[in-house]
Amino acid sequence: MKHINENGRSMVEMLGVLAIIGVLSVGGIAGYSKAMNKYKINKTTDQVSMLVANIRTLFSSQGNYDGLDNSAAVKFGVVPEDMYEAGSSGGLSMHNAFNGAVTIEASPARAGQADEAFIIEYAGLTSEACVTVATGDWGSGQGSGLIAITAGADENAEAGELSSVGTALDTIYTSGSTGTAAIAIPGDATYPTPMTITNAVAACNGDGSTNVVAWKYY
Repeated sequence: MKHINENGRSMVEMLGVLAIIGVLSVGGIAGYSKAMNKYKINKTTDQVSMLVANIRTLFSSQGNYDGLDNSAAVKFGVVPEDMYEAGSSGGLSMHNAFNGAVTIEASPARAGQADEAFIIEYAGLTSEACVTVATGDWGSGQGSGLIAITAGADENAEAGELSSVGTALDTIYTSGSTGTAAIAIPGDATYPTPMTITNAVAACNGDGSTNVVAWKYY
């Protein structure tokens, strides 16, 4: 009987150990997931800042961004190698840290004028990433070059083609507002930069990782 009791205690102890291991594993996975998401958000911030600086420097002597798109950005070396790959049809597929589409495109800075500005769009973001990135201080003053930043959801965003979120920036100039809560414009009384958390949360409501953030700079 004593031997049987000892076996019983060993089984209970083993189950207890397994339970502890299970709890620790779940906690470890959750911690790893949070760490990876934070890493991807930080990488996104670094990438966009670098792209803006590189593009503005490259085209500074030209006076406008005519001809700028994904292919030109890669060709001119403003995009890190880990952000793009050649497609089966010979085209380029650009992606961000969340494996979502990246689109770079020239855009008018003022109505009726040439492409004196450009748009960078990051799609496929999680809600947390969308809110964090959208509410960052990308330029509160005119000297930063930021014309506007917008955020929203579009599950059909593809690299090389602006989504509905990014397309809205084509008609955003140096002042004014579209009346859309998912936008922030330096100096705008209604939707100033940085974008408010309330507006960002309401905008970044895509299912899973279908959220989009787009920036327009001159």
